[in-house]
Amino acid sequence: MKLIWKFNLVLLAIFLAGFVIIGTVSYLVLQSNARAEILDNASVMMESALSSRSYTNSQIKPLLETQLKYTFLPQSVPAYAATEQFNDLRKKYPDYNYKEATLNPTNPRDRATDWEADVVNQFRNDPNKTELVGERDTPTGRSLYLARPITIKDPACLACHTTAAQAPKTMVELYGQSNGFGWKLNETIGAQIVSVPSALPIQRANRTFRVFMLMLAVVFALTFVLLNVMMHTIVIKRVKHLSKLADDVSLGHKESAEFTSKSKDEIGVLTQALSRMNKSLVHAIKMLEE
Repeated sequence: MKLIWKFNLVLLAIFLAGFVIIGTVSYLVLQSNARAEILDNASVMMESALSSRSYTNSQIKPLLETQLKYTFLPQSVPAYAATEQFNDLRKKYPDYNYKEATLNPTNPRDRATDWEADVVNQFRNDPNKTELVGERDTPTGRSLYLARPITIKDPACLACHTTAAQAPKTMVELYGQSNGFGWKLNETIGAQIVSVPSALPIQRANRTFRVFMLMLAVVFALTFVLLNVMMHTIVIKRVKHLSKLADDVSLGHKESAEFTSKSKDEIGVLTQALSRMNKSLVHAIKMLEE
């Protein structure tokens, strides 16, 4: 097998191994970054919901205390305010969702669906769990969800949710006596769940990966061609020239063989050595002929 073929086989093997390793690592890193971006978006949405709840509870509800004695206003409930805020957001971003999924809610729209109930039960079964991250398929594509437990820590909350008899009459008149009662202190009754679509960040990561791998392939191809050109010019061509001169010497054309090289590299040194050997051989043959 020719030297150039051996060189190309080794070079190709190195390139393929590097291509696979770099491709695998870059794909995993890009996918990890995409998931981190999705999770960051979900965290921002969750904090926004908490801010909305806090604002409603500390600044809006006190202003409505008098009116609440005559008419129950859902807008005074922190959970309602946070949900309405995100319902307005979903007009522009329909794939984003926020819900305070509750097993036994006062407002029927907050009732947990099957998969949301599973999330709530995970919190109920493990009181030490403070956050849950997962993925699920939706009609619009893959979605990541971030969930945190809703646990009754403030005894004041039980004033509306212990029994229908103890709850404000205006609230019972609005929602009835069947829902949102029987809650207990330190009981996890639901979960705040933020859902964020995964498709767009994943698509961006995949597109970046394809562009990166294409550029890497182009760089490898150019390097492969340049190394072959250098190999042919610096090594193969000069070795072939030396081989031809050696053939001339072997055929008796010793004096016509010109072993000359201005290069100081290894092949240049070899050429000079062959030149000295040829001159010595010519001189020795002349001495024998005399």
